Amino acid sequence: MIRKEAMKVVVNEIKNEIIVAANGFISRDLFNVHDKVSNFYMIGSMGLASSIGLGVAIKNPKKQIFVFDGDGNILMNFGSLVTIGSIRPKNLIHIVFDNSRHASTGGQPTNSKFIQIEKIAEKCNYSSVFRVQNKQEIIKIMKKIKTISGPIMILIKINHGGKIGDRIENHPTKIKEYFMKNLEET
Repeated sequence: MIRKEAMKVVVNEIKNEIIVAANGFISRDLFNVHDKVSNFYMIGSMGLASSIGLGVAIKNPKKQIFVFDGDGNILMNFGSLVTIGSIRPKNLIHIVFDNSRHASTGGQPTNSKFIQIEKIAEKCNYSSVFRVQNKQEIIKIMKKIKTISGPIMILIKINHGGKIGDRIENHPTKIKEYFMKNLEET
């Protein structure tokens, strides 16, 4: 299963919840799969989706906040796992799409094949951590997390490849404006 296929399964389960998407192909795939005003697309700032998602979760404790991250992104900002685990926002669901590649920058390998990111999240005090590899497992875990307090990490092991999604059409200032307006209204 490639990232875009896994992402389709996830967004089908979470519908219109808030999503903070990591830069690069993750944001592009989300934009192509399920564009909505409650998505925040990172343009640049590699590795910071988890930090931004944490801030949004703290400021909006009654809303579920999903962070779509990649293994390359989270490896650039492991400190965010420690901070998330220390603050323990009950409404944060951290989804890591792990293809063992920096896909957006040319497909260079990451070290996720040598370490287990989900085990590190567990040691950093995430309340629940899951590793899944297929659509059925994703659906099962997405249903299960509806009754669990966060922070939660779901690491989805995916294959490298697939068609590169179209670039995000919205200007970064518009993305911010739509996202902030949506947060205020809901």
